[in-house]
Formats: sequence, structure tokens, C-alpha cells
Amino acid sequence: MSKIKGIYAASMSVLNDDLTLNIKKTIQHAEMVIENGCHGAAIFGSTGQAQLVSVSEKINLLNHLTSSKYKEKYIIGTGLNSLGETINLMRVSKSLDFNKFLIMPPAYYKYEDKEVIEFYSKLVQAIPDCEIVLYNFEKLCGYKFSISCVEELVKKYPKNIIGVKDSTYNLFENLKINNFSVLPGSESKLFKGLQLGCSGIITATCNATAKLARKVYDDFNNGNEQTVNQNLCDVRAEFEKYNLISGLHTFFGKNDKCYRNLLPPLSILNSKDEKDIINNLEKLNFSLNNSMAA
Repeated sequence: MSKIKGIYAASMSVLNDDLTLNIKKTIQHAEMVIENGCHGAAIFGSTGQAQLVSVSEKINLLNHLTSSKYKEKYIIGTGLNSLGETINLMRVSKSLDFNKFLIMPPAYYKYEDKEVIEFYSKLVQAIPDCEIVLYNFEKLCGYKFSISCVEELVKKYPKNIIGVKDSTYNLFENLKINNFSVLPGSESKLFKGLQLGCSGIITATCNATAKLARKVYDDFNNGNEQTVNQNLCDVRAEFEKYNLISGLHTFFGKNDKCYRNLLPPLSILNSKDEKDIINNLEKLNFSLNNSMAA
């Protein structure tokens, strides 16, 4: 059995006008995506502007997140290059009974599999009972996990290295490890991934597509005909024409202006792109209202 299964959103961070983190709305957003169909949400992944949000604000949110009605459904992203700061944030999370983490290798520096294994080994040695989902996204950190690296980490730490979010897509078709979750980072890979034995997805656009993605997932597991997968893939493709974070914040910003606040150097879409994405999504019969659960 996979340890993490289903539809997960890489949840968004909502900011105040002064660009501080709006704790209440960020948690409400995470709860909303779960209510719309997600099995859970990753807090402070790249979609949540994790690399740009201060450590103190992350800790403040975690202290409030512990009171969420969906506390057991969250994976905590660290979004930090520093080994020491990553360990400290994990310790704070553990003290609040959050045990699952989404962790990407450090960005900027060049390294190979050996160094990656050393990095995660230090994390496990510091937090022996943690559970880690590896975050494979070469475009962001400059490193791409190999199958052999993942296999070695799972071999060394079978109780700690429990899955991988594959946003580089070099793993999900061929990585086969018992009791290990493989979750592609796009709705366009959901159905194929399920056919190949993947556990589900963790994606940015599930903030908006949770309802559709959950139906594809449930229909697959129930042996039903796929009736919305093409629509789901088309919606994902429309968002992919733009920076995903910019597109999502523009989309949600139509109903709540707080979503239009982004930490530099990120920004919402310009007026032309905003008009285009909203119009094109409407042509797909997809809008903020009809993407929400009834």
C-alpha cells in the first residue's frame, strides 16, 4: 500500500496588501481545496511561494494550522536551502504533530546523487521519525533525481523516504518501489500515472481543478468510464501557457483581491493575458464557480 494516495494540491499562500502572509486566508484556502475534492494539501510548496515567505511567517502559520479541521491531511513543505533551517522548521512542525514533509534538494549549487543522499541522510538523522516526500523538479533546483538515487534513499531509510513528487517526469513511468508513493506534478499525467501504478498527483493547478481531478481519480479506482479527463487536461494546458503561480493568483483574484498580492519577483498576469486565460477557461466551461464543490 502506498503511504500517500490521492489528489493533493500544492496549496497557495494568500498575502495581505503589505505582502505579509495572511494566516487566516491561507489556511481557509487549504481547507477549501480539500472540501472541493483533494485528499490533502501541501503547505509551502513552490506554488505557496515557499522560497519567498519568511521562516517566522511559516512558523506562525504552522502554529495556527494545528487547529485546522483537516490537520491530518497536510504535508509541510520547507522551501529552504539551508540544511540547518530545514531541520529547525521540521522540528517545529514535529512539535505541532505534523510529520510529513515535501522537501526539494537545495537550489543554485551543482551536485550529484551522492550529495543528495547525504543531504537527506542528515535530515533523517536529525528527525528520525519524519516522513519525507522527495520533490523532483530540475527546473527549479537544477538537480534531477535518478531512479537509482531514489532506490538508494528508500533502501537506507524505508520508514522515512515515503514518496516522490515528480515534476520533472523522468521517474513516474519507470520507478517501481513497494510501499512507496509516486505522484506526478501535473493533471495531464494523472490518468496515465494511475494506469502505471502511481498513487495520485500533487499539483499547483489542483487548487482550481480539485473537483475534476478527484472525479478522474475516483472513476479510475471504481472502474468507471473516464468522462472528464480530457477537460481536466485541457484546463491544465491553459494554465501552463503562463507562469502557474501567476495564472492561479489571477484566476482566484477575480473573486478576492487578496489573491492578486504576490511576493516579488512574482506578479499576476498582465491585463491581456488575464483576459485571455479567463476567456479560454470559460470556453472550456471552466470558471471559479463551476470548479467548486456543490
